[in-house]
Amino acid sequence: MESDKKELFLFALFLTSMVLVNTIGTKIISLFEVRVSVGIFFMPILFLVTDIIGEVKGKKRALYYVRLSTIMLIFLFLMVALCVAIPPHSSYHLDSEYKDIFGSTLRMTLASLISFTVSQNIDILIFSIVKKITKEKHLWIRNNISTMISQLFDTTIFMFIAFYNINPKFNTAFIVSLIIPYWIFKVIFALIDTPFCYLGVKWLKKD
Repeated sequence: MESDKKELFLFALFLTSMVLVNTIGTKIISLFEVRVSVGIFFMPILFLVTDIIGEVKGKKRALYYVRLSTIMLIFLFLMVALCVAIPPHSSYHLDSEYKDIFGSTLRMTLASLISFTVSQNIDILIFSIVKKITKEKHLWIRNNISTMISQLFDTTIFMFIAFYNINPKFNTAFIVSLIIPYWIFKVIFALIDTPFCYLGVKWLKKD
């Protein structure tokens, strides 16, 4: 059915965005003079997809997405750890760079695994509660409230696990100073993606 193909596309987009966050997300850039990971551009997609699925297919289907994705994150973490640990061939001269890149990915993947699982479950739960309170009206309210709250949990958990004490500078106060602007950017992105949530829901419902 056409609706099955659409849902498969959304799940593929969800998984791809999750992999991008945990691979190329190690690069740090300056966004309006604020230190952020390039993964910030893909995080809104994760919450957008589960909101669309939760709205059209229901809470159980959205949670199913999260469960499958958590399993894939665990698989990614284990495979990266294995590939980093395997001794290289004598002709391979980039092992140090390989370990530098993917070794740092290990801690970020672990941080992402925990923050992703917690925040996505919070997002779906809040989305479902607000949906009942609003009697399935005002999609924009539950889309934004659920994402804003869950992104705060996601950002806080991720930042502390990924960066706390990696050097003396990264103490609690410094981590908090990173969390606030990072979360504000995520809130802005959540507001921007509201029209896309409406379009996605309309598109998925139309068979």
